[in-house]
Amino acid sequence: MRKNLLGRIRKGEPFSWGDLLLLTWQLSVPAIMAKITTVMMQYIDASMVGMIGAGAAASIGLVNSTTWLIGGICFAMSMGYTIQLAHAIGAGEDLRARSLVRHGLWAVFVFSLALGLLSAGLSGYLPYFLGGTADIAGDASTYLAIYALGLPLLAVNFAAGSMLQASGNMKVPSLLNVMMCLLDVFFNALLIFPSRTLTVGSMTFWLPGGDLGVAGVALGSVLAEACCMTAMLFVLLKKSRTLHYRQEELLPWRGELREATRLGIPMVLEQIVMGSAYVAFTRIVAPLGTVALAANSFAITAESICYMPGIGVAAAAQTLVGQSVGARRSKLAQRFGYASAGLGMGWMMLMGVVMYVCAPLMMALLSQDVAVIAAGTEILRIEAWAEPLFAAGIIVTSIFRGAGETKMPTILNLVAMWGIRIPLAIYLAQGYGLNGVWTAMCVELCARGLLSLGVLIWRGEELYKKIS
Repeated sequence: MRKNLLGRIRKGEPFSWGDLLLLTWQLSVPAIMAKITTVMMQYIDASMVGMIGAGAAASIGLVNSTTWLIGGICFAMSMGYTIQLAHAIGAGEDLRARSLVRHGLWAVFVFSLALGLLSAGLSGYLPYFLGGTADIAGDASTYLAIYALGLPLLAVNFAAGSMLQASGNMKVPSLLNVMMCLLDVFFNALLIFPSRTLTVGSMTFWLPGGDLGVAGVALGSVLAEACCMTAMLFVLLKKSRTLHYRQEELLPWRGELREATRLGIPMVLEQIVMGSAYVAFTRIVAPLGTVALAANSFAITAESICYMPGIGVAAAAQTLVGQSVGARRSKLAQRFGYASAGLGMGWMMLMGVVMYVCAPLMMALLSQDVAVIAAGTEILRIEAWAEPLFAAGIIVTSIFRGAGETKMPTILNLVAMWGIRIPLAIYLAQGYGLNGVWTAMCVELCARGLLSLGVLIWRGEELYKKIS
């Protein structure tokens, strides 16, 4: 049924509003389930780190903003090719689509390798720059260095998965990401802790262990990414009916690179805006103490399960809008945009209620420290109010990317993050501590969502007419 509905975009067949919502939901579900599984594995991951101690959690939390920035820049590079790919598939240009896959994978690999080596070289200095103290800076440097050296694996894995999603294949990337999460937990269990004996009922098991601590967390993730990337490339280049590798003369790569650069530069700037704001946000939290830093890190992990529906719907929206644009169906692209925004906001409103009610349990799953649980519960309940409009910001960004407009999200995020969140967080941190910082985040997410919806209504029709 999903393939039939998706194929109607290229064939120029009509869609009812029921068809729009059904197809958006069908493409969203695999992505949502994979994201939820990913977050559940992150919960287990974080709880393993919590067993080491609050210092280990704080060291990883200190550089998380930096890893988001580095990964986000690679994400922007791959999206420059993925957007073109969705348009090519929608237009029925299969040779161009396969050319974009091959050239895009190589470009992402080379770019991420260079960025990873640079980041690894700076890993010894960044924790101190971020305000980390000597007791956590060493572990933070090690974690960042291992992450940076594994960056090409993460980047190519993401690019291959995004290309499969652009073709309408949401199921395989989702299943492989679930596999990656399970492998991450498996490798972490082996690498973080020392060898030990476990007793289950009357049975005793001996488990080997690397006793690597924080380094084991990073290394386990890299090994899991390597396994997932291998499988993702196999499906993309061997099994995909449209995109698989063939002995054929490809289109010139320079034009694709120029277009990827045109689309990617605004997204790179967006990631720099967002990533640097996250770094600044961490610097605001760091002086509040180890408990605040650990609660901040765990709360971010806890919240992430609540915005998974928004991310899943956003992935579907980008594919559907992108293919509609490629098929020169501007009105259909606009309708997919409205349908996906409404669907995502409805789901995240429900998840906000769940987060508010279950905040203590969510934090207790991640930490055994009473102070960390109490602080995390308070800030999660502050953030719960922003979830519906947070969805609007996420989904509208993907709608515009699918249409080939990558400048507007950058402008919106610049205004929201640096015009609202950071100044307000600095001000509120002085009198209200961590609660004030997260109140600033809540206000900014609501403002960004309202701005995004306003721009979608105001500029959406103009954009779709321009590309029709």
